[in-house]
Amino acid sequence: MPRREPAAVARWCAAQGWPVHPLAPGRKTPAGNCRSCQERDHAPADCPCVPAGRWCHGFHAATTDPGLIAAWWGANPGFGVGVACGPAGLVVLDVDAHPAPVPARDRILPGIPVHDGVDLTGLENGFHTLALLAALRGAPDPAQDSGTLRVRTPSGGLHVWYRAEGAGPFLCSVGSAAGTGRALAWQVDVRAGGGYIIAPGTRTGDGAYTPLGECRRPAPLPQWLARELTRTGHRAGPAGEQACAPDAAPAVPPRARQAVVRAGGGRRGAARALDAVLAEVVACAAVPEGAGFSGKLNTAAYTAGGLVAAGHIPRAEAERLLAEAAAQARPGQDRRCAQIIRSGMAAGARRPLHIRGRS
Repeated sequence: MPRREPAAVARWCAAQGWPVHPLAPGRKTPAGNCRSCQERDHAPADCPCVPAGRWCHGFHAATTDPGLIAAWWGANPGFGVGVACGPAGLVVLDVDAHPAPVPARDRILPGIPVHDGVDLTGLENGFHTLALLAALRGAPDPAQDSGTLRVRTPSGGLHVWYRAEGAGPFLCSVGSAAGTGRALAWQVDVRAGGGYIIAPGTRTGDGAYTPLGECRRPAPLPQWLARELTRTGHRAGPAGEQACAPDAAPAVPPRARQAVVRAGGGRRGAARALDAVLAEVVACAAVPEGAGFSGKLNTAAYTAGGLVAAGHIPRAEAERLLAEAAAQARPGQDRRCAQIIRSGMAAGARRPLHIRGRS
C-alpha cells in the first residue's frame, strides 16, 4: 500500500482490480467535471463526461484504465481517491464513533429485539454495536479482524474491507436510527453496490485514512456477515431487487454486555478523552511531513496534564502513553518529543480537566 501521492494510491487500487474515481481535493465527495454537475444535479445517463472518458458522477466513472488514471490525476494531483465498491466486488463496514444519543432499543440492531434485561451502559458508538452483533452470532468482532484490510478514518472510525466473492451482490446502507431503509447496526454503515469507499492512503482536510496492522488485502466476507446482510435487506436479487430476509433473529442475551466492554464501551470518560487525542498523534505516522505533528502532540500532552491534575490518570501512565504514541508517529525523535510532552503537560496541569458523566 503506497504512502505517496494520490496518483500512486489510484494506480495501486486499480492494480487490485478496484475501479477508482477522483474525489474533490481535501474532501470525501466525488469531484464534479462539467458545469451541469457543478451547478445542478443531472442524471449520469444525461452527462457527456463519462462517455468521453472524463471523470464525473463519482463511481459511475470509476475505472482501472491506466491511461485515464494518469490523465485524471496528472491534471489534478490534489484529487483524492474513491473506490467503486460494487464493480470491485467489495463490501466495506464503515464503523462510526460519533458522539450521539443512543437510539431506541429496536434501532440498535435492526430486526433483533434488545430487551430491557440487557445492560446498555457504555454503549456509545458503532464499535460497540458491531461487537454486540458479533457476540450474538458467536463470531469474532470484525473491528478486530487482523486478517483483512482495516483502515482507520480521521474521525476515529474504522473501515473493514471484505471481498464478496460468491456471496454478493450486496447493497449500501446507512446504520442510522431513523428507521428508514436498510441498516445493519446503529453507527455501522455498509458500503457496497451503488456506493464508494475512500481508498486507504487518501488524505482529506480532516486527516489521513490509515491502514492498520500488516494486512493490505480484503479477506472473503465471513459467512455469518453475509447472512446478516441478507437478513437486513442488503442483498440484491437477480434483477437488482432486494432479497427477502429470513425470520427475525432471537433477542440479544443479557451476557452480550461483555462484548460492549471488550469493544471499549466500559472505559472511563477520562480514558476515552485521552484515547481520542492520542489517536490524532498516531495518525501522523502515515504522513512524514505536514501533518501538524507537534501541535497534535502538544494538544495530547495538554489534555493528559489536565487529566493528571484532576486525578483521573497517574502521571507515569500518561507520560508512557504519550511517549509511545509519539515514538510510533515519529521514531528517532525522542528528545524533541519529550520536550513537547513536558511543556504540554505542564501547561495542562494548570487547568485540571474534570470529566463528568457515565464511567
